[in-house]
Amino acid sequence: MAKVVADMSMSLDGFIADTQDRTEELFGWYGNGDVEVPTADPAMTFTVSEASAGHLRPALNGGVGALIAGRRIFDQTGGWGGRHPLGVPVFVVSHSVPDGWPRADSDTTFHTDAIAALEAAKKVAGDRIVAVSTPTLTRQYLDAGLLDEIVVSLVPVLLGSGVPYFADLAKTPVRLGDPTVVPGRGVTHLTYPVKR
Repeated sequence: MAKVVADMSMSLDGFIADTQDRTEELFGWYGNGDVEVPTADPAMTFTVSEASAGHLRPALNGGVGALIAGRRIFDQTGGWGGRHPLGVPVFVVSHSVPDGWPRADSDTTFHTDAIAALEAAKKVAGDRIVAVSTPTLTRQYLDAGLLDEIVVSLVPVLLGSGVPYFADLAKTPVRLGDPTVVPGRGVTHLTYPVKR
C-alpha cells in the first residue's frame, strides 16, 4: 500500500516560497555540495552534501511512485517540460486543464478533486511513495487524515512572509512522531510520521 508523504523545503519561519513565489533562498542546498545526484531529467543533476545525497537518493532511485502537485507549481515549472525530475507520473489538481494538455509525450494527468487525484496516484504508485509537493494539498490531506509522513527540508533562513506550509489547518492539533533527522549543508532534513 502506498505511503503518502508531503515533502518540501521550508524556511525556519515556516514558508515554502517568498511573497513573489520565489524559492531561491530555499533551494540553494540542491547545489551547495560536491556529491552528484542525477535525476530522471538528464539536464538536471543535484550537487549536494553526502548527507543530503543520502536523503535524496531513495526518492530519485525508485522510492517514489507518483507525485501530486497543484496547478501553481505546474505552471511555474512549465509542467517540467512534460517529465518531472522524479521520472514518475504526475497528478495535477486543478479546476481547469491548461492549453496543450494532456500531451501524448507526458504521463501528467489533471484532476479536479484532490481526494480522487490521491486515489489515482496511489493505484499507480503501488507500494511506493505518493509524494505531495504543494502546501494546499498537504493541508487538505492532513485535514482528511490521509497523510502518513511530513518531510521538511529546513533551511536556516527567515523570510518574514510568504507562502506558508501549514497555515489554516481545519483540524488541529495534528500530532507528529519523533523525527528522523539528517543534518546536511545549509539544510536539515526532518521526517515526521503523522500520528493517527
